[in-house]
Amino acid sequence: MEIASLLKYLLPGDLLEYFELIQVKESEDDMLSFYLDEKNILPPEHNDKQLVSHGFDHPVTIQDFPLRQRGVYLVVRRRKWKDKVTGKIYSRTWDLTARGTSYSKEFAAFLKELFGQLPHQQQKP
Repeated sequence: MEIASLLKYLLPGDLLEYFELIQVKESEDDMLSFYLDEKNILPPEHNDKQLVSHGFDHPVTIQDFPLRQRGVYLVVRRRKWKDKVTGKIYSRTWDLTARGTSYSKEFAAFLKELFGQLPHQQQKP
């Protein structure tokens, strides 16, 4: 099995359809951080514009299911797009977290079912 095939079982939903894994880091306190960048795929909702890739927004950190007793964080960067004609900057809105949290939707649903509510989140170091 290839690593790319294995990742679809480790990461939420169809995340790999729109984002690519750039790096994985393990911190000294046994936290795993998966760094993902939005793929260079033009947003279909702006097909009427002449867009070019224009870097990335600030990363968003999402807490996900632990792996082998290590905390897991997804560090996600959305791509910015610049309209060649107007100079206006666009980016997609991704619905990756449970409302009001920085938990992945799947992880939040699991915690809510387990505890009846979402526990307070730890701050990422």
